[in-house]
Amino acid sequence: MIETLIGGALGGLLRLAPEVLKWLDRKGERAHELAMQDKALEFEKIRGSQRLDEIGAQAQADWNTGALDALKEAISSQAVKTGIAWVDGLSVLVRPVITYWFMFLYYLVKVAAFYAAIDADVPWVQAVQLSWSESDQTLWAGILNFWFMGRVFEKVR
Repeated sequence: MIETLIGGALGGLLRLAPEVLKWLDRKGERAHELAMQDKALEFEKIRGSQRLDEIGAQAQADWNTGALDALKEAISSQAVKTGIAWVDGLSVLVRPVITYWFMFLYYLVKVAAFYAAIDADVPWVQAVQLSWSESDQTLWAGILNFWFMGRVFEKVR
């Protein structure tokens, strides 16, 4: 009788084993499917982010192109003569007058700084050194390069 019970139990277990294996297999498939969905979602997020970066880069490039076109238009429109002699003459004088005016103001500020140092009983050599900084040197070099290197480039053209 024990053999009957063991045989029945074993038969039941063996009949149940494929169902348990199927259940475990479906559980693994669902986990795999979920993992694949997560990977697909992650991939779509990355693709969307790259697309947004591409759109941003294209927008920046378009803006830069538009800005350069506007600058070209502004520069070319400055060279157009109106046909009115005094207006054209005044137009030609605007940049040099502004340049000389600001250079004169810069000179006044430097002279005032020098005299303020002298009034504070600073020796004149040190007063000169205090009134001429690295920023002044950089500005002066930029101005000289602009005027003299510009001629070199004009000759090359």
